[in-house]
Formats: sequence, C-alpha cells, structure tokens
Amino acid sequence: MKKYLFVLIFIISTVLWGQQPYKRTLKLMGSRFDITVVAENSDQANAYIDIAVAEISRIEKLISSWDPNSQTSEINRNAGIKPVKVDDELFQLIKRAKKISKLTNGAFDISYASMDKVWFFDGTMKEMPSEEAIKKSVVKVGYENIYLDEEKHTVFLKLPGMKIGFGAIGKGYAADKAKELLMKKGISAGIINASGDLNTWGTQPNGNDWLVAIVNPLNKEKVFSWMPVKNSAVVTSGNYEKYVKFNDVLYTHIIDPRTGYPATGILSVTIFTKTAELADALATSIFVMGSDVGLNFINQLEGVECVIIDAKNKIITSKNIKLNTIKND
Repeated sequence: MKKYLFVLIFIISTVLWGQQPYKRTLKLMGSRFDITVVAENSDQANAYIDIAVAEISRIEKLISSWDPNSQTSEINRNAGIKPVKVDDELFQLIKRAKKISKLTNGAFDISYASMDKVWFFDGTMKEMPSEEAIKKSVVKVGYENIYLDEEKHTVFLKLPGMKIGFGAIGKGYAADKAKELLMKKGISAGIINASGDLNTWGTQPNGNDWLVAIVNPLNKEKVFSWMPVKNSAVVTSGNYEKYVKFNDVLYTHIIDPRTGYPATGILSVTIFTKTAELADALATSIFVMGSDVGLNFINQLEGVECVIIDAKNKIITSKNIKLNTIKND
C-alpha cells in the first residue's frame, strides 16, 4: 500500500516580517519526508525541523512491524496466543483503524499484513495466481478478529499467524503528530510531506495559502489543476508505477484485503480532509471500492473531498470540489 507522490507544493518565498520557508528533505520510516517550516532564520528552522524528525522517529519505533522491539511486533508475535498490553497512543490508533474498517466495509484493514504474497509487481509475474491461491492468501485477514480491551488496554489477534501493519496510515499519522507538536511549540506555519501524505498549517509568509497541484499520474510533468490548502491534509495514492496486466486488465499493487484481488480502474486518488491519517486510509479505500462506489461514499462524509483519476485519465471529483484547471500544451 505504498504511496506515490502526485502532488506538488508551490512555495512563494516572499519574505515578510523577516520570515521565510525553510525545507529539509530526508529519509524516515523508509520513505522520503520533506519538512518545511516558516522561520526567521536557518538556525531557528533547523531546530524546529529536528523536533519534527525526533517525533517521527518516535512514532516509527511504536508502530513498526519490522522492529522486533516495537509494541506492534509484540502484538503480532502473540497472535492466537494472548492479549498484549500497549500504550494508549497505539491502542487509540488501532481503535480508529478498526472504526475506518467498519466504515469502509473492510476496504481498509490494518490486518492486511496477514496476507500471503501471491502477487508480484516487479516484472517477474507471467500469469495470474490461481483462484485457490488468491482465496487462501486472505484467510487470516479480517479486522473483526482484532480484539480490543478498553479496560485492560490490550490488543489480541484471534488467529494464529495473523498480523497488523500500519503501512497504509503510518506516515500520515506521523505527519499529523509532527504538525501537532510543532504547532504546540509555536511554529506559525509549515508543511509535513511524507511521500505524498501531507499536512499543512498556517500560510506562506506573504499571507497566501499553500497551493497543491494535482499532477497527471501518466506524466508528472503535467498538472491537471491546483488548489489552496489551509490547515488541512492532502494525501494522494496512485498505481501507475506498480502493476501487472493480464488479458488487457491492469491490476494495481493496492490489493482488496477482503478478496485478495488487486484494485482496477483507478490511476490515482487524492483526498482532502482534516488529518493525513484519515486521508491516507480513505485514499487506499477508494482504490479498493472503485470510482463509483468510492465517490458516493466520500460524498456522504462531512469534511472530506476527493479527486479521482480513472484508468482512462478522466478526472472525477466529489461534490464540493472546484478545480482550477490548467491547460497543458
């Protein structure tokens, strides 16, 4: 459920009151992070960015399923054996993930980590997996089998071999927490961009909103449209680089955790909402649901908007979005 960067942030560097945006690019959580803060000088900006980096690293240690010492790994090791007591932060993250799973009828599911790997998107696949193999690949997947004990603060995975993973929301959550901490420290404006999982606050130094461009997934040199973003999150998920094609059908790397079959029919989904965590989960869900069902679902949610680009490169938007379309020669 890796995210690809289809959004561009346009930063106007006009200096007002001695402030300007400073950006640092680095690798965190195995992905590219671009952290931008508005500050009076580079020393101040670097100190702020260091705070964000430390917070993102802290979250990675909590939710990583690759770190054997993380609480997430402890939950997975004890699947089918016993409940594991966890910090409230992780407990609440899992609780929210289950809520989204129920809301999306399982299109989003953090127990997707239990899925057997039968699809390969590295060019080695010559034929589709068998129907039996696909069906078997998801037998341990199911958010209903994640048991949460509110009183004891424990998490229990019912099935032996079951796993949870935060690949679909982890970077979005980290972006949210880094933003929250920097705001508490008094930083007036900035952007946390976690490989396309993006959260903004404040404005550019000249008072204008940050601007996000929706890029053509088939040609990243071309922009479909741009939109102002104010104190909100934007997440874009896409499939154009990782897919397989059989019988003229393009199968994306984003797999339906309910069936084991890859999603089809969509090139990219961009979600606009309050938090990157929620936007992250919804972007993945829309891929799995498909454009028609997904658009109807988004239109029923308050404070959430989306832009879908389907397999025919057609732009589809939710009811409250007005695109500033850019013509590309």
